[in-house]
Amino acid sequence: MIKVGIIGMGRIGKVHAKSISTRVKNAQIVAAADPFMNDETKLWAEEMGIPKIAADYHEIINDKEIDAVFICSSTDTHSSISVEAIRAGKHVFCEKPIDHDTAKIKEVIAALESSEVKYQVGFNRRFDHNFSAVKEAVDAGKIGEIHIIKITSRDPEPPSPDYVKVSGGMFLDMTIHDFDMVRFLAGCDAAWVYAEPAVLIDQAIGEAGDVDTAVITLKMENGAIAVIDNSRKAAYGYDQRAEVFGSKGMAATSNDTASTVVLSTNEGVCGEKPLYFFLERYMDSFANEARCFFEAIEKDTDTPIGVMDGLKPVIMGLAAQKSMAEHRPVKISEITVG
Repeated sequence: MIKVGIIGMGRIGKVHAKSISTRVKNAQIVAAADPFMNDETKLWAEEMGIPKIAADYHEIINDKEIDAVFICSSTDTHSSISVEAIRAGKHVFCEKPIDHDTAKIKEVIAALESSEVKYQVGFNRRFDHNFSAVKEAVDAGKIGEIHIIKITSRDPEPPSPDYVKVSGGMFLDMTIHDFDMVRFLAGCDAAWVYAEPAVLIDQAIGEAGDVDTAVITLKMENGAIAVIDNSRKAAYGYDQRAEVFGSKGMAATSNDTASTVVLSTNEGVCGEKPLYFFLERYMDSFANEARCFFEAIEKDTDTPIGVMDGLKPVIMGLAAQKSMAEHRPVKISEITVG
């Protein structure tokens, strides 16, 4: 049984804690830490059967009983805690992004070079049943040579301006998932990125220095063209779709809904709206990625999403930011790493 410590008990920390506790058989959460630990969170952790609860994450890092840590704290702590955990000999699952600063990600890479621990980055959408089925079709050669990739990713509600100020911007906070998905579906890296952004939903987001709507075009190293469209507010719910078009055909996925019922009457034809947000849409994918992480530990194999997979979407996000600022396509090679 793999003994696990959760660092950070906010929304995503609780998602992982619940997922591991209720859906994973070969791991047990033995500790949880959060600097803002309060009575409500303590009670929740106790109800989940977590025996050790602390405010200081070092209690987890220094606990010799713990084999692996899940880093679910604020983004600005991910890289530093990763390095500490690696040096302490803990296997690490780190929520995305590892950091917004590529130099700090390189520090994690350097720590891993002198360690044998496993390291996985939390790009959970790769483990979603829809997107993984598209990937399987692509890898099986069913669509032939890839020509076009389209990804739609739209949230049901925009974040608060206060969150925007510390998020790193939409490209490093929201689109980073889509940058990873483009790499995943294409099977290669991007050569260049062009971003066309706008503030169309909430002017307060623009005043906070960010955008809420964007279309990003990418040229992939295999010659394929990819298009990502993002919106911070889709009135009908969480819109998560992908399409890969190629020389032999197309693989595409639509949204998950509460049911597949379509009501047809003399007034019209209607169906269910998409599931509301990521907790409803991606809960199974969180369990699947955790299982793969623990399997890599048990079998001593590579994790499916390693540290370089964590670095490259950040580089793509920085290229998109540069493209936005300079109103031009930006080559990935223009982004200085470290």
